[in-house]
Amino acid sequence: MLEGKRGIVLGVANKRSLAWRIAQACAAQGASLALTVQGERFEQTTRDLATGLDTSDDVPVLRLDVTDPEQIKAVADDLRERWGKLDFVVHSIAYANPAELKGRFRDTTRQGFSDALEISAYSLVSVSREFAELMTDGGSIVALSYLGGERVVPNYNVMGVAKAALDAAIRYLSFDLGPQGIRVNSVAPGPVRTVSASAVGDFAKMLDHVKRVAPLRRNVTGEEVGNVVAFLVSDLATGVTGTHLPIDCGYTVMGVTHGLDEAETAE
Repeated sequence: MLEGKRGIVLGVANKRSLAWRIAQACAAQGASLALTVQGERFEQTTRDLATGLDTSDDVPVLRLDVTDPEQIKAVADDLRERWGKLDFVVHSIAYANPAELKGRFRDTTRQGFSDALEISAYSLVSVSREFAELMTDGGSIVALSYLGGERVVPNYNVMGVAKAALDAAIRYLSFDLGPQGIRVNSVAPGPVRTVSASAVGDFAKMLDHVKRVAPLRRNVTGEEVGNVVAFLVSDLATGVTGTHLPIDCGYTVMGVTHGLDEAETAE
């Protein structure tokens, strides 16, 4: 499905990250990949993971701090020299101060708000600006969002506001880049047990709740997220852009969920 495609996955930090699951799925479908890592702290782990990808090509691991425009340009220049062109980008980068992912949203600090919006939302704009120049034959950009950008999710707080900004950026970028044949979409996985997700207050309760009330009565897996993203960056999805696709075992279709599990128990 992705034979002959070249893509970059941003944000692979460890084997539990969704970015890693996406990289595995794309490699399994034949893509040549590059991975990025935020800094030295995760670099060796990401390099070790890269050697295990199911691909015949070497997988470069490039350091990228998305708050530094020079680093974004350097990665784009590296890919231009290495490959000449690029077919897809997966943006799996988000950050908020863990102290602000619990308690009351109104206690969000100015700096915390600024950091969350810059890293989680504006980075998609800056990355797209540089990497779109490499997509000379069109391509696909996919970002990872979440339901907390559309609805209130307790403790998600400032990250929910950042995801709302990300979702809006997806729509505007799809309009900007469409004439170049570049598609821009987001996926919204349900809760998955990752290192970053564990920073959200009461995350275990969130997992249990979704499992009880989602139509499939389970939580989504990282592998399932990876497979959907592989589809979106492939030529099977050439007519899809500006779209926000939930991958959550149907949870978002539910209206009233309070008491659902109790009602089932009483039957």
